Amino acid sequence: MDISRRKLLGWAAMAPAAAAATAVAGITGKADGMGLGATATDRARQRIQRMHFPNVPLYTHEGKRVMFYDDLVKNKIVTMNFFFAKCDEVCPMVMANLSRVQERVAADLNKRLFMYSLTLKPEEDTVDAIRQFREMHQARPGWTFLTGKPEDLEKVRKGIGFSYPNPVVDKDKTQHIGNIRYGNEPLMLWAACPGMAHADFIADSVSWMLHPEQSHIQPS
Repeated sequence: MDISRRKLLGWAAMAPAAAAATAVAGITGKADGMGLGATATDRARQRIQRMHFPNVPLYTHEGKRVMFYDDLVKNKIVTMNFFFAKCDEVCPMVMANLSRVQERVAADLNKRLFMYSLTLKPEEDTVDAIRQFREMHQARPGWTFLTGKPEDLEKVRKGIGFSYPNPVVDKDKTQHIGNIRYGNEPLMLWAACPGMAHADFIADSVSWMLHPEQSHIQPS
């Protein structure tokens, strides 16, 4: 299912908000109680990190322990989605679609672009389970599957905006949001698109983060 209009508007507003925080910090010389050592841009990025990217420990499909923000998001261009291995509704379509997307972004994957798929059911999706699930989708290097403690993955899910305001609906994993979050962390550019959109559309959307200096307006 799609992210609510409120969530999308909130994330769309992030870049202007970060820019405003940068401007204010530039005038006052401080933001959020931080000293003068950090730049205004650093402070804006740190504020976004605190609000949306909890630096919790996770485990990759190779069993490597990583910190969500420090190791996976900071200074990177990324895509993120949620799944669980035994999902038989939205997940198969989204994951198959991402398999096609990785082919379209192969030139940048594992170099400038990093794809992350995080489980919604870590109690079932162990390191072995997500490794097998990853192999089933023929994931290339640069597409990492992740598990961890349920409470840590919940912090990530809610932080990146993949939650419903209705707690009953939000608790039902079969109704989980099938969207893809993508962004350029250094530039504080973030957006989302439906995971079941055409693979070319998703790849083109992600390319905005890879090449923000280029115009992506299609000729009429």
